[in-house]
Amino acid sequence: MALIRVTSPHVHKANRTADVMRLVLLATLPGLVAMTFFFGWGTLVNVIWASLLAVGMEAAMIRLRKRPVMFYLRDYSAVVTAVLLALALPPFAPWWLTLVGIFVAIVIAKHLYGGLGQNPFNPAMIAYALLLVSFPVEMTRWTAPVVLLDDGLMGLFDTIGVIFGGLDSTQIDQFTGATPLDALKQRGGLTTEEAWKQIDVLANGVGAWHAVSAAYVMGGIFLLHRKVFTWHAPVAMMAAIAIPSTLLFGFDPDSFADPFFHLTVGGTMLGAFFIATDPVTSATSNKGKLYFGAGIGLLVFIIRTWGNYPDAVAFAVLLLNLSAPFIDLYTQPRSYGHAKAKRGLKGES
Repeated sequence: MALIRVTSPHVHKANRTADVMRLVLLATLPGLVAMTFFFGWGTLVNVIWASLLAVGMEAAMIRLRKRPVMFYLRDYSAVVTAVLLALALPPFAPWWLTLVGIFVAIVIAKHLYGGLGQNPFNPAMIAYALLLVSFPVEMTRWTAPVVLLDDGLMGLFDTIGVIFGGLDSTQIDQFTGATPLDALKQRGGLTTEEAWKQIDVLANGVGAWHAVSAAYVMGGIFLLHRKVFTWHAPVAMMAAIAIPSTLLFGFDPDSFADPFFHLTVGGTMLGAFFIATDPVTSATSNKGKLYFGAGIGLLVFIIRTWGNYPDAVAFAVLLLNLSAPFIDLYTQPRSYGHAKAKRGLKGES
């Protein structure tokens, strides 16, 4: 007599960490291709260099902790951290900047707290925030998009020479420029409309950032389709950026940027689909993910609009990482068989 299985669990195959990490790496490929096409070989070089450093430091830390090295290397978590950090770095970031960032991400932000699953903060964002605060010149020397360069992008071997030979300003000044977010923030007395007409990177070059954001959205949709994460955090983050920017732009379009600009320029889409969805450092319940994503989006908009930094995804993510346990405490779902959910301190008694 055949038995009908009607009770949980209904998991049909193992969802291993390595499988999830490989899917994330696959989803970053459209963004990497777009970055390489519009901004040159630097991002690809940074990704390879950062990945090699991350694997080496991961192996060293696992060995120091007397754990099986190959077992932990096969989960690809170190490579994912390296790729996300490298995608956020400027294409002409010097080799030592990536080295410092990977050391902070792998050694301090990850293994100092006990390794994968124990870190309270996103390692890539910890490293990015530290680099931005400590080395602002190197972190803001961004490559101009190909559409703004008369002679085209720098070749692969020249790019490698610049990255590993040090930043020579006389060699790369013609290839660098401000990002649209930085250009709009530093527009001086120009209105938003005047800035869009008179600043070259806004008038002619912003499309490159739109294309890169679209590539990250493609990767995010792929991960949603594969059920690597749910829609709650990305949608809440984008809504929390779009709604206040729409209201302020409608109120004073001469002083504020439109919501499409906020959503498609800078690290918004990378943050929404690849950073805010980190299962270790974000909230766990669906309601908690909504609060978590909305908090990131609101902080990004506030810092961009009134703060000192043109982009603020890393700082917003880290502040909400700190708040994730509090969010979880007050957004616990109702357990089956109980009248209501256990939430807050009273729920623990």
